[in-house]
Order: sequence, then C-alpha cells, then structure tokens
Amino acid sequence: MLRGLLLALLALPLQAADRPPNVIVIIADDIGWGDVGCYGAKAFKTPHVDRLAREGIRFTDAYAPSAMCTPSRFALLTGEYAWRGGRPRGVLNGDSGLIIDPAGPTLPKLLREAGYTTGAIGKWHLGLGPREKGPAYNADLRPGPLEVGFGSFFGYSATNDRVPTVYIQDHRVVGLDPADPLRVIQGDGKMRSWAAGRERIGKAEGGKAAWWVDSEMGAALSAKAVSFIEANKERPFFLYYAPRNIHAPITPGKRFQGSTGAGVRADDIAELDWEVGEVLAALDRHGIAKDTLVIFTSDNGGGKADSPVHKVNGGLRGHKMSPWEGGVRVPFVVRWPARL
Repeated sequence: MLRGLLLALLALPLQAADRPPNVIVIIADDIGWGDVGCYGAKAFKTPHVDRLAREGIRFTDAYAPSAMCTPSRFALLTGEYAWRGGRPRGVLNGDSGLIIDPAGPTLPKLLREAGYTTGAIGKWHLGLGPREKGPAYNADLRPGPLEVGFGSFFGYSATNDRVPTVYIQDHRVVGLDPADPLRVIQGDGKMRSWAAGRERIGKAEGGKAAWWVDSEMGAALSAKAVSFIEANKERPFFLYYAPRNIHAPITPGKRFQGSTGAGVRADDIAELDWEVGEVLAALDRHGIAKDTLVIFTSDNGGGKADSPVHKVNGGLRGHKMSPWEGGVRVPFVVRWPARL
C-alpha cells in the first residue's frame, strides 16, 4: 500500500517552478491501531502524531503487509509480499544475510533514480551480508541498505532485544575496538547472551566498546534523522526513519520515564511522539514543511499489552503475530501541506 501511495502522490502534476516533494516515512515498531491519540488513545497524549493527522489525512482502513516486522518491512521497500519468491517469512536474526535482492527494484532505488538523496536511519531487520553467509561484523557489512538504494545508513541490524547491540554507519560497526572483535555465533531464539546491560536473544561475544545504551537510542536515532534533514534541505530527499520505539525491551529515555503516569509502555510511546516532533520541528525550522510528504505508520499491530486504561489495538481482535485485525491494522497518517 505504501509504495503504491507514494508513487501515486509523486505522479501528481507539479507546477513548473515546483521541485519534487521531500519524502519522510516514519515506520514505528509495534505501534497498534489504538496507540496514538488520533486513533483513540486516552490514557496519554501524542500531540505530534495528532498534529500530522490534524494537518493531513488520517486513514481509517490501513493494513501492514504482515503481522510481524521483517516481512512487513520487506514488502514496504520492495513492493513484494515476503511469502512470494521463496523469501523468509519469519523474523530475521542478527546473523541473517540480506533478503532483498540488490539487483532488484526497490523504493529507494526508484526515488534515487528520480533525483532524490536517500537515507535510512534506525531499525533495519532485513539482513546484512550475503544471503547464505550473513554479516561480517568486523569487516565491511555488505550488501546492506546502501546496496538496495540508500545513499547512507545509520542504525542497527535486527531488533533491540537481539544481538548484536551495536550501531552501524553505512558498512561498518560504529566504535568497534579491533582488539575486541564482535562475533555473533547464533541468532536464533533458543540461545541467550548478556549484552549492553541485559539478556538478549542470540549468542554473541566481544564488541563491548560499541554497545549502545538502551535508554539513549530514541535520542540518538532522532538526532541522526534531524541531521539528515539539515544536510539535505536544499535538494529533494527520501528519509526512511525506523525508530526503536516501542519494541521490547521497552526502555524510554530518562526524561520520559514516568512521564505519562500510564506505565512504561505509554512512556515509550511518549518518546516516540517526541521523536516525530523533532522531525517536524526540523522541517519547520528550515522552511521545508510545506513541501515535505510525511507518512507515519507501523510495521504491524501492537502486542499483548492491554491495560485497564488502554487498549493497544483499540479493541480489535488479535495482536502482533496473529492473523486477526489487531495484528495487521495500523495507524497510517499522511501530511503534505502543499498538496493534501
């Protein structure tokens, strides 16, 4: 749906003096249908996502391509369902190879061919390195985001509850000490290892100097998103921003801990909303909000996290990883002030 919508919007006739709009896709992690104010959340506030809805279009019948993250993100970037063509259908691990064909068409490639500067920031979760071999974390991590159409990448390989707990800049692990090489031995769900202050899925050794701090991830990734906007404000750009929030382990930044009074998950949603606000503020600051198409959505429905004061999926049946409505129906908000 998203790829088709983007291509349809970009095909709208522009005035002779107009340049193509900037495009920002914000794909949150595990945000359910009822997790933001404009879709009915009452126990806490999401003013920045609500602003997008107020100033744009709030879709009421939008669906993710899958009820879990890897296949949903694969479909978003390739336009193909993950269960076709022999693609892995499940969730990838930190030792998984790239599942997108570098020779095939992708959304960032199409936009780059149209003159866009492209960048990806945040959760990747589509594999790194040769598909059958996987990533070499102590060397160049290729193929990866750059080989499928992005001009730059800053983020992490899998999920924040999996090893390795390191950031990647383009093809290299950030801050890796050569004297303490990183070795991901196994990434399946049967093994656990201690990394960056907690137990994670998978087995890894080394790389301690490069470990992230869980509670600082939201601030670190949103700062990179703002820097990308500032560096490319003079020319059309496509930013694929995939925040950590609100995937487990749920670790909101210190300033958001206890901020909502509705629990740690609500605090993490508040941080996600703040990240959206940082992106919008950067657009306003540089005078490019009018000519920027911003899309906010989620990779799948929310998990089993209902509370007495909040329904994650707005009362829909099911949840993340289930075939019911709650597993695939997601928020989907579009704003483009110049045209919508």
